[in-house]
Amino acid sequence: MNHLSEYKTAVRRLWPGLTILMFAACGMSDSESASREAVGEYEVHYSITPAPASSTVHVELSLTQSRALLRELSFAADKRIREIKADGQVIEHDGRITWYPPAAGGTLAWLARVRNERGNGRFDALLDDDWGIFRMEDIIPRARTRTLKGATSRTSFEFSLPTGWSAVSEYPSIDTPIAVERSERRFDQPTGWIAVGDLGVRRETIAGIRVAIAAPQGENMRRMDMLAVLNWTLPELAEILPQALPRLTIVGAGKPMWRGGLSAPASLFLHADRPLISENGTSALLHEVMHTALGVRPRAGYDWIVEGLAEYYSIELLRRGRAITATRADTAMRRQREWAEQAETLCADASTAATTALAVTIFDELDRELSAATDGEAGLDDLLPGIVGQDVDVAVLTALASDLMGASPDALHIDNLRGCNSIR
Repeated sequence: MNHLSEYKTAVRRLWPGLTILMFAACGMSDSESASREAVGEYEVHYSITPAPASSTVHVELSLTQSRALLRELSFAADKRIREIKADGQVIEHDGRITWYPPAAGGTLAWLARVRNERGNGRFDALLDDDWGIFRMEDIIPRARTRTLKGATSRTSFEFSLPTGWSAVSEYPSIDTPIAVERSERRFDQPTGWIAVGDLGVRRETIAGIRVAIAAPQGENMRRMDMLAVLNWTLPELAEILPQALPRLTIVGAGKPMWRGGLSAPASLFLHADRPLISENGTSALLHEVMHTALGVRPRAGYDWIVEGLAEYYSIELLRRGRAITATRADTAMRRQREWAEQAETLCADASTAATTALAVTIFDELDRELSAATDGEAGLDDLLPGIVGQDVDVAVLTALASDLMGASPDALHIDNLRGCNSIR
């Protein structure tokens, strides 16, 4: 075993502990950790009540605290959030809503309009008489808080649903209220996709990942077919990113939902009509799974990185899991190269289909280059742990690749990044 192989083995063994240490380092200092224990927690509970007839959700935030731990909570003013009522004082100023709660706690309540049309009568958030699919972020605006130094929240939520309805989210729902724990944040808010209504749900644990697939009854959501694809491929993903995805919730429906896929933390939406494996050898399902697992945010002009990685691995996971043959995967990569010829530029705010294909070819070349430079000991897989949950651009990728191969990769040289030399 050479030095690089020994290094990789050591990093993989230490990765869970390193991840915890990174979160601790990023989230709080030693003094802040001690302060947390000394100051204590305040309790935040969200009560979520869908009103299907009006396509709205009533949300009530209940705060319980001592010593005025939470001093203020604010969020961006949004036309979807209305009828705000609160104990204490609420002020709207400079595009933000700020709540100053009573010292002993109180409630803040609002009405959230759910329906959001993306065009042509298709929705990425919907609530009607029979069912609803939307994100927590659609009904609970992302908030900033000001607290007594070191104070943290203990957050939970629960649904109050019409008779016959159930709810599925990214969180375990065996116990009520449902706990929200995000160790890297002091103020925890629920996130991710939700399905409510008369639901059909399939659950399974695959490679240690707890999977739930939910859709309204009567929708052509191929839950068992999805589980089959995931049984082929999630073990391969778990080999690359063993700590990235402890849970995966998939929600979906047909018309009038938007005909695509959208990812969120630990969850994703996929339209019921999307093929699980396309004729070109890619997978919309696995594309969104990769987005969810990586949680990568592109810096301005670098959307091609996150889209290209997701599409590249949608092919690669199918190949490794033997859902498609190696020959079929090679054909898929060849078609990506042909499609890439239509891309005028790589670096843009939003990656088009041709741009994503061009990005796939770049990552394919980078994988080959890494393998050649390290006698097969490193590849694109080895870059992924370094970008999970991070903001990325070419400089980040180049630094990670250079650490592995001892030189800057040609695949990421500006001359090989079509149109990127125009980025300032």
